[in-house]
Amino acid sequence: MQVQLDRTAVYENGGFSFRDIVFSQQKPKDGVSVFSLPNCFLLPGFVDVHVHLREPGFSYKETIASGTMAAARGGYSDVCAMPNVNPAPDCPANLQPQLDAIAKGAAVRVHPYGTITMGERGEALSHMAAMADKVVAFSDDGRGVQSDSLMEQAMLEAKRLGKIIAAHCEDNTLLRGGYIHDGEYARLHGHRGICSESEWRQIKRDLALAKKTGCAYHVCHISTKESVALIRQAKAEGVDVTCETGPHYLVFNDMDLQEDGRFKMNPPIRSEDDRQALLEGVLDGTIDMIATDHAPHSAEEKSRGLEKSLMGVVGLETAFPVLYTKLVKPGILPLSKLVALLSDNPRRRFGLPQKQDYSLWDLEETYTIDPTQFASMGKATPFAGMQVWGKCKMTIVEGEIVWLEK
Repeated sequence: MQVQLDRTAVYENGGFSFRDIVFSQQKPKDGVSVFSLPNCFLLPGFVDVHVHLREPGFSYKETIASGTMAAARGGYSDVCAMPNVNPAPDCPANLQPQLDAIAKGAAVRVHPYGTITMGERGEALSHMAAMADKVVAFSDDGRGVQSDSLMEQAMLEAKRLGKIIAAHCEDNTLLRGGYIHDGEYARLHGHRGICSESEWRQIKRDLALAKKTGCAYHVCHISTKESVALIRQAKAEGVDVTCETGPHYLVFNDMDLQEDGRFKMNPPIRSEDDRQALLEGVLDGTIDMIATDHAPHSAEEKSRGLEKSLMGVVGLETAFPVLYTKLVKPGILPLSKLVALLSDNPRRRFGLPQKQDYSLWDLEETYTIDPTQFASMGKATPFAGMQVWGKCKMTIVEGEIVWLEK
């Protein structure tokens, strides 16, 4: 089948131009399908280096099929799947069930992480060498590696293997039972807070280790102004470090919280000073990419309020429209910069080649985010009810249409 897109705005080299695009698909028995979508924007397929697809082990929250369809609906062609599944991918045998599920059910390309430590328990290194050719990088996401010496060993091994260490940075000694940001909202409403130092202290340690070992190091979901400053300084010193933040950290501060589990994630939404520092980090290149930390849970697990709901919100289907509406349309961030943060930069850092991957967007369509319409099994999002601009009309992966709005 041949799919022709008529007069579509094409993103290329940081700008946009109009041209006729023709995609050829090897389905010779079919005819030609023509989609006339004037004045839509054809963007590269997005890349999310931080998603939780929950399969194997937790398919009541999400499956490879539902999670990757959510990705396709959000314009993503590639997602990197975090290793907090069961079994944890800490050796080839434990990785294989996830690879089998990906081969069977994925609508977009899925690149799994291997764990840094066995079972993500932080006690002994995983079988990194045996998994290196099958995983995109190594992470114990959701758990910071508490041992300095073990993290140094992991970085040395990752350096030898030519792989990235992608770290969830959290010093467990500083958590003190907190579950939202230790800021004004927590004080006003009697909640236990998570201090900023629990994040940035471990980043500071890891940056010193990355400088010592020469490891390619990536910091997951940074949320504090101190984290931005530390990474900016490390980059100036030549440390091989990149980092990500999430849409919710760029759009909300802790005074936007509501007494609802859909506002609970780890790290938490922090202060306005932190949000402004993150925006500065995005604009000056300190923050390399935006990742959703898509983390679906069941409705019951997210119905227990801020204190007792599980950590995590979904984000694949809302990332681009939220960021386009809140950052691009007000003139805070150029559209070309947003595309780089969602596609070019993560693709380059994680070695994911650009293929025949595109997402087609009507940037003039406005609508209200309605989680009941999500492809994801997870419905908890802080963006529910938000009026946004930008609707994904089609996503194409390796020349095949994987999402088409009816």
